[in-house]
Amino acid sequence: MSSHNTVTRPQDAPLIASSSLSLAVGNTPLAYVSDPVVPGGFWAKLEGFNPGGIKDRPALHMIRRARARGDLRPGATIVESTSGTLGLGLALAGIVFGHPVVLVGDPGMEPLMRRLLISYGVRLEIVTEPHPTGGWQQARRTRVQDLLRAIPGAYCPDQYNNPDNVGAYAGLAHELLARLPHIDILVCSVGTGGHSAGIGKVLRQHFPGLTLVGVDTVGSTIFGQPARPRLMRGLGSSIHPRNVAYDAFSEVHWVNAAEAVWACRTLAARHYVSGGWSTGAVALVARWLAATQAGDPVIVAIFPDGPWRYWDTVYDDDFCAANGLLGVTPADGPDEIAVPAEREVLRWTRCATVSDPLRREGQPA
Repeated sequence: MSSHNTVTRPQDAPLIASSSLSLAVGNTPLAYVSDPVVPGGFWAKLEGFNPGGIKDRPALHMIRRARARGDLRPGATIVESTSGTLGLGLALAGIVFGHPVVLVGDPGMEPLMRRLLISYGVRLEIVTEPHPTGGWQQARRTRVQDLLRAIPGAYCPDQYNNPDNVGAYAGLAHELLARLPHIDILVCSVGTGGHSAGIGKVLRQHFPGLTLVGVDTVGSTIFGQPARPRLMRGLGSSIHPRNVAYDAFSEVHWVNAAEAVWACRTLAARHYVSGGWSTGAVALVARWLAATQAGDPVIVAIFPDGPWRYWDTVYDDDFCAANGLLGVTPADGPDEIAVPAEREVLRWTRCATVSDPLRREGQPA
């Protein structure tokens, strides 16, 4: 039995090289989010105003750099694993630079995302069985390796380990520097680790005392919790991406799906600004930091995408009710653990000790 399903675009769908499309990426709005219920507020970088979301930036940059090095030959195929947002960025990069794109997703990919990717000319494959230890994420990556062997000249950006993923976010950092004279705290969701590492590195050159706060999902193994099936997509991982800058984080928070839904919907109702799982989780943590940190610090939260992709998940009452996500109001603050391995967390929890789980376990990092 095949372990994947394939959806292909029409064979006559053209590949149109149009570098001007890339000019639509970047210079996204910066909005101030304050809350009448709690004191303080934070700045939100609205990456959903990019054509496909925040990962348009690394997709274009990784492909541009691969072409410059000769790793990706003209007209060769791009192959990558995605839960959705990077896929949109790679579809854009394929059109801009003239490359076919083959993406590997899993059954959790939303119907809207599947249709969008196909409409943008992507050949989409869906794996049908999770990997026994690495879950859907590793199953996707294993299929990518199969495709690389089968397609002559194919290239995989390897978003999880590619330093160009990190380097792509220097531009976003400079956009923040152009708008804000000082930044004290940066709050980022963590999946591949690219934008937290890339933005944080540049900002620390200007603000050495910057506090970097990571936001993960319950059930993610990135910061040393056990890997579990996860409803939220875009943040979290069942593997350990090497782009995660563990030494740069001052603290990490884990947020569950119901808490993220509450934050997403509250943002939308109060501010006409919202997004998906990552945006909700980041907003919850940034809101708490704004209310509790002394000295009125300048806090920046990165909102990776907008709400449109999540019409049938985060913003769908039937979906949320079926998954027990309605009627849950987060606590006023997180639980606390001293080290990530202290216990398995199930709700919003904070840890001020951050280290690389692989290094701690004695495995090669």
